[in-house]
Amino acid sequence: MERVSDKDLKVIHSQLGRSVDNVLGVEKRCFCGFPQVVLSYPIRDGKPFPTIHYLTCPHLRKEVSKLEEKGYIAKYEELVKSDPELFEKLRIAHEKVISKRLTLLKPEDSTWSSVLSSVGTGGIRDWKTIKCLHLHLADYLAGIDNPIGELVYNLIEQKECDNCYCKDF
Repeated sequence: MERVSDKDLKVIHSQLGRSVDNVLGVEKRCFCGFPQVVLSYPIRDGKPFPTIHYLTCPHLRKEVSKLEEKGYIAKYEELVKSDPELFEKLRIAHEKVISKRLTLLKPEDSTWSSVLSSVGTGGIRDWKTIKCLHLHLADYLAGIDNPIGELVYNLIEQKECDNCYCKDF
């Protein structure tokens, strides 16, 4: 993980259209050097925030939204339910996210560890369901061997934007 700078925070704010106060660092940058995936602290506003890898890249978020509109959440849920090997890989990915999430907790937030250890990526309780494709792609780009994230990534034809969209932020 790369430390987040003030410039990164400004870019992330512009990318998401809102401020974020729980960003710990940048996990993945685009070829222009702008954040694509950030690492988030698992507590926000005094409550659990189980999504530790957050996709911020406007281009990738748009591409993933197109896949969701085409029904890929349901397609991947069916695949996970019918393919025990795929489910096992996804289960391991959830476990890795949980482990990483727990290592981020400060001692004063350890009261949330039981809650944060009971849910997978993005707070998913039933690991045979797909909550959203964005969070799986974010995990994959952050280095978690998430099979759904990999499938999503492989469906995206243009992995980077053409003109460094974020340069205007």
